[in-house]
Amino acid sequence: MALVAADPTGRRKASARIYGLRTFLDPGCPTDFYGAFRDNVRRFVRECADIEERATAGMPTWRTLLVDEQSGLVVPLYTVEECVRRSPIPFCDYCRCSAGWSHHLVSKRRYHLIIPADGDWDKPLRPDAFFVRSHLLHGLLHCNGFGHLIVVNGRDGGSNFISGRDFMDLFDRLCTALRVRAVSVEDVSGKAFMDLRLLLGVAHGASWFARWGYHFFKGSYGVTQEAYDRALRVLSSLRIEELIVVLANTGQSRELRRVAVAYRNLHLPDRDTKPLVTVRDFVRFLLELKHRPAAQTMPLPPSPSPAPLPRRAMKKAVRKGYRDFTKVAAEMQSRWPLRRLHSSAQVIVDALKRHGRKMTRQEVREAARLTIGDTGLLDFVLKSLGDCIVGDHLVRRTSNPTSRVLEFSLEEFPSPAPAAAAAAAAAAKTEQNEDVVVVARPAWPGALQVERDLLTVYRSMLAAQPEAAGKVLDAKHWVKQWGLQDDVDDRLRFLVMWVPNQEELEELTRALPPPEVVVVEATASVGELRAEAERAMRDTYCVMEGFRVEEMEGVEGKDWEPVLLGGAESGALVWVRGDGMDMDSVLRYEGGADTWSVGCACGAQDDDGERMVACDACDMWHHTRCAGIGDGEPVPPLFFCARCGRSVMAAGQMV
Repeated sequence: MALVAADPTGRRKASARIYGLRTFLDPGCPTDFYGAFRDNVRRFVRECADIEERATAGMPTWRTLLVDEQSGLVVPLYTVEECVRRSPIPFCDYCRCSAGWSHHLVSKRRYHLIIPADGDWDKPLRPDAFFVRSHLLHGLLHCNGFGHLIVVNGRDGGSNFISGRDFMDLFDRLCTALRVRAVSVEDVSGKAFMDLRLLLGVAHGASWFARWGYHFFKGSYGVTQEAYDRALRVLSSLRIEELIVVLANTGQSRELRRVAVAYRNLHLPDRDTKPLVTVRDFVRFLLELKHRPAAQTMPLPPSPSPAPLPRRAMKKAVRKGYRDFTKVAAEMQSRWPLRRLHSSAQVIVDALKRHGRKMTRQEVREAARLTIGDTGLLDFVLKSLGDCIVGDHLVRRTSNPTSRVLEFSLEEFPSPAPAAAAAAAAAAKTEQNEDVVVVARPAWPGALQVERDLLTVYRSMLAAQPEAAGKVLDAKHWVKQWGLQDDVDDRLRFLVMWVPNQEELEELTRALPPPEVVVVEATASVGELRAEAERAMRDTYCVMEGFRVEEMEGVEGKDWEPVLLGGAESGALVWVRGDGMDMDSVLRYEGGADTWSVGCACGAQDDDGERMVACDACDMWHHTRCAGIGDGEPVPPLFFCARCGRSVMAAGQMV
């Protein structure tokens, strides 16, 4: 349902329509996008969006307003049409590296679907909006129906109000309604220093994007589907005891043993009786526990009473100016929820623990930025965190007497061992009129504690099985494909394949592009199908602007005869030949005009987006990692691959 709202800027123009964020373009949407994507997207901006008076870098821009049904906030969805002929970057790196679509012909138009960061909702899109990584959502769709999901950021990536899952639901509904053909995504999603493709792969056997129908397409460094599945089996079947043995005599082993004992003793009311044995068991259980409300978690089995601390010790801490960050966060007037303030404070504490020394404010900020995308939230917490107690640590903030720069450091908060605690309690009882304050930890682990224990299991996996973990981490490229969906109405849909003549065939340097979708009415004639196929080709690809269909195979009959009488059914493949192809155009392939070859020792035969170097003898490209060149090392001025290097050495010995 669309609502009507006045323009908040006060300019006099047509009222804007507002749609529900979680129901926009759902299956019950009254707008029926029945054509091919190139036609549906034009109808979408015409019927579901309002043209922006200020274009983005000179490109037509439309805005659709979506209201979040839970918070009442209005979220802008921008659609920008990019003309490829006028673009400074006419070729598509995502087609070349992520999707394996280098052989696709260059589309004439690209559509960018963008939801900017929270703080930019009331501002026009920036001229460099295509290159900003802080968007909450950014999808790129070629007018032939193939596209790429570039950015999706939820609450952990900078959104203060809406989750990444809600943005993915919206993007998936958009693609389904507009009849997108395929979308690729490079899965580099992470959370709390963990790569989700490894964590969720071990837990559920697939990427986070798999819940929306994305499947493994190809991996970097020659990783295949078989290698990916085998690596997941190795990691998920590892027994915790095996990890402890492999990591024996290390801090990781002791920490992993503590995690294993703690969670095996934890009982939940609706948990089945299957014991926690393998890594998959533990990861699944921890993920479930992390998202479970605290009230539903049963307490741990009875344990010794918590250590009492004399009230005078607590008063001493108060006199020194120490504050509990829990109380500080509750008293602060903040636009962020308490949960995010606590999470950000813990990230800062973790960063200080890893470095083990004093850190300047800028160093702390840069370390925490790896996890916290919202710089406003980070600066707000840093400003309030001085001399605060976070968990078992005291965060100190002092000014360096020499440089006058603020420095942060970490101190252990007093927490006596069980024996010392018992002695302190006994001593306290002997003192007349001495009150005690019991500082008790909650019997159930909070979300932050579960996240830290999950990180322990994650790091143990990486240390014990680096090769298998590396295979999973290299499986970055995923794709979702949509079918023709030709069973929803009576229209006829065909896949029209261009067949080059002999002269054009000699000019081709790559595989033939995929067929184009053509939609006609059920009563269409053979001639109308031919005309629609010609229009579709001309409207979609730069090299086919002057294309004329001369022959058509797959449909029999004269031009005036109905298509259905020619023996063709909806969904069939039709071949067309003709002339007018601009084979001299530079804008031929999405992968660019270069015809360089990949032949790396890892088995990669195509560009996967990883860093590469070309052999100066055979011109074959190889991964720098596979050639022994570190990511931070410069490429040598003269490089020979292993095979050419052996040949050069043999020739030198002969001389």
